[in-house]
Amino acid sequence: MSSSIKEEIIRGLNDDLAREYKAIIQYVVFSSTLNGAEYGDIAEQLKIHASQELSHALEVARQIDYLGGDPSVKGKEAEYSKDSKTMLEIDLRSEQETIKNYRERIRQAERAGEFALSEKLRNIIAQEQDHEIDLKDALGLR
Repeated sequence: MSSSIKEEIIRGLNDDLAREYKAIIQYVVFSSTLNGAEYGDIAEQLKIHASQELSHALEVARQIDYLGGDPSVKGKEAEYSKDSKTMLEIDLRSEQETIKNYRERIRQAERAGEFALSEKLRNIIAQEQDHEIDLKDALGLR
C-alpha cells in the first residue's frame, strides 16, 4: 500500500475515532439525563451503547497504531439538549453519520488490500446499525 493511501486511511480512522469519543460522551450524559417514564428502556440501552462505543474506540485506535499512525486524543464536539426527544435525535443523526463514514473507510481499506481492517470495521458497523435501530424504535420511527 502506498504511503499516501495509508495516510488517507489513518486520517479517516482518526476522524472515526473522534466520533467514537463524541458518542461515548453523549451516551454517558444522555443515559443519565433522559427524563420521562417512556424513556426508561432506551436510557438503559444508551448505557450499553456507551460501553460498545468505547470498544469501538479501542479497536479503531489499535488499527491506527497498526498502520503506523498516532491515534487522535481529541473528540468531535459533543452536542447536548435538555429535551429527551432531541437527545435521541442527536444520537440518531450521529449514528447515521458514523455508519456512512465507516462504509467509506471499508471501501478505502478494501481498495488498499487491508482486508483485516475491513472486517474489523464491518463488525463495528453491525453494532452501530443496532444502535440506529434502538434509537429509531425509541423515537417511534420504525
